[in-house]
Amino acid sequence: MSTLIERQPGDRQSIAIETTDAAHYAATRRRLSAPQRRALADSGFAPTAGSVALLNDPAGKLVRVLVGVDAHDPLAALAALPGSLPEAHHYHLAAEGVLDDPLQAALGWALGAYQFNRYRQPRRAPARLAVSAADLRQLTPLVQATAQVRDLVNTPTEDMGPAQLAAAVKQTGKPYKAKLREWVGDELLKANFPTIHAVGRASHRAPRLIELSWGRNSDPRLVVIGKGVCFDTGGLNLKGGDGMRNMKKDMGGAAHAIALAGLIMQAKLRVRLTLLIPAVENAVAGNALRPGDVVTTRAGHTVEIDNTDAEGRLVLCDALAYAAEQKPSLIVDFATLTGAARVALGPDLPALFGNDEALTAGVLAAANAVGDPLWPLPLWRPYRRMLDSAVADFTNSGPSRHAGAITAALYLERFVPDGMPWLHLDTYAWNDSDRPGRPRGGEAMGLRAIFAFLRQRFQP
Repeated sequence: MSTLIERQPGDRQSIAIETTDAAHYAATRRRLSAPQRRALADSGFAPTAGSVALLNDPAGKLVRVLVGVDAHDPLAALAALPGSLPEAHHYHLAAEGVLDDPLQAALGWALGAYQFNRYRQPRRAPARLAVSAADLRQLTPLVQATAQVRDLVNTPTEDMGPAQLAAAVKQTGKPYKAKLREWVGDELLKANFPTIHAVGRASHRAPRLIELSWGRNSDPRLVVIGKGVCFDTGGLNLKGGDGMRNMKKDMGGAAHAIALAGLIMQAKLRVRLTLLIPAVENAVAGNALRPGDVVTTRAGHTVEIDNTDAEGRLVLCDALAYAAEQKPSLIVDFATLTGAARVALGPDLPALFGNDEALTAGVLAAANAVGDPLWPLPLWRPYRRMLDSAVADFTNSGPSRHAGAITAALYLERFVPDGMPWLHLDTYAWNDSDRPGRPRGGEAMGLRAIFAFLRQRFQP
């Protein structure tokens, strides 16, 4: 059952949710009956973010819900309510509230209703919010795409390996008659994707490159790439227990790219879309990639392996080189690439890199408009020296702990030709704790921002 429903004209069963804050609380109280004001005072309600009061009529029937909010954070305003309000009713947002963006509040409600129930029964059914038909049409694809990212990331690797990731791509493209192509195992070597093969060859599950194609050849070509490392042990540079615990999420970039492709196709954007998912498991075995090995990439660059735990950029570089061969008008990649980005920006802010200032500015404006924040970091090219190698063209990582997110992006940039527009998102794809609308586990970060930008750029 969807947590967002269409509000019908004349619906008298829907219960109004009124939002308030300290600045407007006096006016809110004046709209209530005397018994409701007394009940509100007895409950200890204060107009602070997250506070809730259920108001009844004289017969004891629930007729109104009062919610304290931070008017500057509409996405969080209603996010806790689907799991706390009585599910026997459905609700709507009262016009008298203090939020300037009710659409964002409704989105927050839907995101707050999410539960990952593949391995257990739902705690309870979420309460439902009634919205206009137009709002429902606009919100439903975004809610479904976010849920898809969360579901893919939350699924353990045993059930979300490279083959299952390919199945998710196929399922996403099926309604739109998209074409699917795969290179699996040693086919990667024959087709000249050596770094994808090198990273994934030690797993009992074969590495692969998944390609989805959709759209008209006459439209501008857009390539979306997602890092699909289904589990990252670190390889021979083995992670410790804490660092390995949540590495099922290392395919979070792929989850974002798949969901974005679904949004693009559903919206019928005027693009010739190519989705590329290099899907591997970075495992340990006798044939695992070693520190000190040199790999020749698809683009012809030789790369010395400094650290086998810097594997994401290796699988992405072959995909980027292949993308560039298609001469697209734009390349976008998503990756859970570096811990350095999290140290710099924390868990909520994906790092955004771009090789064109106007392009980056457009993405940031779109991100701000839809409340899906990104933060720009520079492609500071003097830092390329940190990836110098004594035996190859460059290394995949370096000895310095400085500027790790930037040097990773600079590594990727070497595989994008000069003048070809490119965006790179270093995203966490994970919530460390439960917050309203942000349940612990997989998370879509930057998805709505990039889709809003693409929708402006490639309108149907």
